Amino acid sequence: MIALSLAEIADITGGRPHDIPDPSVRITGPVVIDSRQVEAGSLFAAFAGERVDGHEFAEGAVAAGAAAVLATRPVGVPAIVVDDVERALGALARAVVLRLGTDVVALTGSAGKTSTKDLIAQVLQAHAPTVWTPGSLNNEIGLPLTALRATEDTRHLVLEMGARGIGHIAYLTGLTPPRIGVVLNVGTAHIGEFGGREQIAVAKGELVEALPAAADGGIAVLNADDPLVRAMSARTKARTLLFGEADDADVRATDVRMTPAGQPSFTLHTPTGCGEVTLRLYGEHHVSNALAAAAVAHALGMSALETATALSGAGTLSRWRMEVTERADGVTVVNDAYNANPESMRAALRALAAMGGAARANGGRTWAVLGPMAELGDASLAEHDAVGRLAVRLNVSKLVAVGGIEASWLQLGAYNEGSWGEESVLVSDAQAAVDLLRSELRPGDVVLVKASRSIGLERVAEALLAGEGEVAGR
Repeated sequence: MIALSLAEIADITGGRPHDIPDPSVRITGPVVIDSRQVEAGSLFAAFAGERVDGHEFAEGAVAAGAAAVLATRPVGVPAIVVDDVERALGALARAVVLRLGTDVVALTGSAGKTSTKDLIAQVLQAHAPTVWTPGSLNNEIGLPLTALRATEDTRHLVLEMGARGIGHIAYLTGLTPPRIGVVLNVGTAHIGEFGGREQIAVAKGELVEALPAAADGGIAVLNADDPLVRAMSARTKARTLLFGEADDADVRATDVRMTPAGQPSFTLHTPTGCGEVTLRLYGEHHVSNALAAAAVAHALGMSALETATALSGAGTLSRWRMEVTERADGVTVVNDAYNANPESMRAALRALAAMGGAARANGGRTWAVLGPMAELGDASLAEHDAVGRLAVRLNVSKLVAVGGIEASWLQLGAYNEGSWGEESVLVSDAQAAVDLLRSELRPGDVVLVKASRSIGLERVAEALLAGEGEVAGR
C-alpha cells in the first residue's frame, strides 16, 4: 500500500498508539491478517477468531518484520489500539483508495463473480497497472485487504463484492467507492438466507445505487439478458452500459460457437468496433462473463481489438474453477469444486456436455461427480432434483452423487428422468467416490467435480490427479 506513517494510521482509524517509539515510522509492506505472511514494514491486523486470536501472534509478527500491529488491546509491541479491527481496516482502505484516486471497478452477481473478476483483471492489466481481488476474498475483511495492495502506480482496482444479506454491498461500496459497477446476474445462490430472487436483486442493486452520477463518470455495467439486472438501470444515476446477447446490448456477442474442446468462440461487438475471441476457458457460460469484462474495458477506453486479444489470452487465475487437467493416461479431470449453486451447476454440466463430444470421439465417457448445493432453503429439494434431471438430458454418461440427503435428491432426479441402470449412483462420501472412479475410469473419460465449498469435494479431483488411492488429506 502507499506508505503511511503510524501516526497517520492512528488518525485514520481513530486508534491509540501503544509502545510506538517513533510515530513517523511508515508502513512500507503489505497489510496482512496472517502472521506467516508478514514482510518487512508490514502492518499486522490482529483478528480474534473462534479458534485463533491474532493478538497472540503479535510479538512474532513484529519479530518477523512487521512495523506495528492493529489490535483491540495492547500487545507488548508497537501497536495501534482500536475498538474494532474490522472497522479500522475498512477505514484505512477507504482513506487509501480516496487518496490514490484509482479507478475502482466493483462487480457482484449470484454466479460467475470470481471468473469474471479474473477476466476483467487480465484485460485491464494489459492496459495499465491493475490490482484485483485474489480468489474470492470479497467480504468485509478480504475487500479492504485487496484495496490496501494498491500503490501510486495502480490505475485500476478490480474488486469482487459478495453479499449474504441486505446492506452488505452498500457497506463494501462505502469502503471502496466504485466508479464502475458490474452486476452479472440474479440467481438463487444463498436464496435460503435472502428469501427470494427479488430480495437478492435488492441486495445486488446496492452496487449501482452507490455509483456516482453519469456527469461525474459513473458507469453501471448491466447484463441485458437478465431482466432483474436490466431493471437496475432505474436505480442508478450512472450511465448504463448493457452487455449480453440481446440485440440492444452495447457490448454483445454474435456467432457464438464451441471448439471441439468445449471452449467458446464468438465475435465481439462494442460501440467502437469488433474483434474475434476464442476463450481459453471452458463452457458457454463464460461468453457472458467475457462480455462483462469487455464492457468494462470499453468504459475505460480500450479498443475492441485490444480487448478481444486480451480476452483470448486470459486464463484461470483462481483455483478450483473449471480447472482442466489431462492425466498421462488420457483421463481429463475438471475441478470446479470451489463452490456451487443451481446456476453454476447447470453451467458446469453444459460445459461437461460440450467437452463430451471430443471425449466420445476418443472412446471416452463424461462423469459428473456432484455434491450438495448449500443455502438453498426450501428450494433445495427442487433444485437438486432439477440438476439430476439436467445431467440425464445432457446425456452425461455417469452421475456420481456424493453425500447425504441432498445427494439423494440429485440421484432421484436423474432416476426419474430416465437414468435407471448404472448411469447414476449415490455414494456416501468423497473417498467412496474416489474408490468408484479409480475402479471404472478409462482413457478418454472426462470427470467433472463440483459441489458447495463446505463439502470439500475438491479432494476427489486432487486424489485423481495425485494418483493416490485415498482422498488427499484424509
